[in-house]
Formats: sequence, structure tokens, C-alpha cells
Amino acid sequence: MVMRRQSGFTLIELLIVITLIMILAGIAMVQYRTSVTAAEEAVLMTDLLRMRDAIDQYYADKGKYPASLDTLVSERYLRDIPVDPTTKLRDTWVTEPATPDPSNPSGLPGIYNVRSGSDRTALNGTRYSSW
Repeated sequence: MVMRRQSGFTLIELLIVITLIMILAGIAMVQYRTSVTAAEEAVLMTDLLRMRDAIDQYYADKGKYPASLDTLVSERYLRDIPVDPTTKLRDTWVTEPATPDPSNPSGLPGIYNVRSGSDRTALNGTRYSSW
């Protein structure tokens, strides 16, 4: 009597294949999350650059700093205040006031710089709020 081997997979073979698939899926998820974070950081850097450039252009044109980011929009230096990609909100931007003008002590100093209001840490280890 000749025994025929039945076709199919053993339980051990299936467990090994499933384990390998889970390991590869885990690696892919980490890579995906890192690439999403890198994309958010690139958008944040671009938004900060554009807003700071608009502040500089406003100062060059008017001789004073804008009172708020809304001033940049109303004066058409920006189309709209961008959404902070790290907080997903428009109103979390943190503005830094300019130093008061000694020749005009009653005038408001305006905003000199803008930063993200996020408390998260970037991929390079720095805080987004320090950019």
C-alpha cells in the first residue's frame, strides 16, 4: 500500500507566512507615518516662509509691521491665513510682536514673526514652535 501525501499547507507553514506578512506590514506602516509627518513638516516650513515674506513685504511697503495676520489678508498680502498642518487649525499661529518704535511710542508695534502653535516635536528632534 502506497501512501499519498495530501496537498496543502501545514499549520506551521501558515503561521510563518502570516508572521512575515505582519512584520512587513508593520515596517510599511512606520514608513508611511514617517512620510506623512515629513510632508506636514514641508508644508509647515513653506507656510511659515510665505507668511514671514508677507510680513516683510508689508513692512517694506508701509514702513510698519502689520497689526495681525488678518491685516495681511485684508491688505491682500496673503490670500488666506493657512491652516497649520500640525494642529489642523488656522487660529493656532503664534505671533511675535515687533519692538516698539522709539520715535512713535503711542503706535502699536505690530507682528514681527509667526510660529506654529503646536507643542509636537519634529522628526529632527526640535519643536515645531521653535521654527
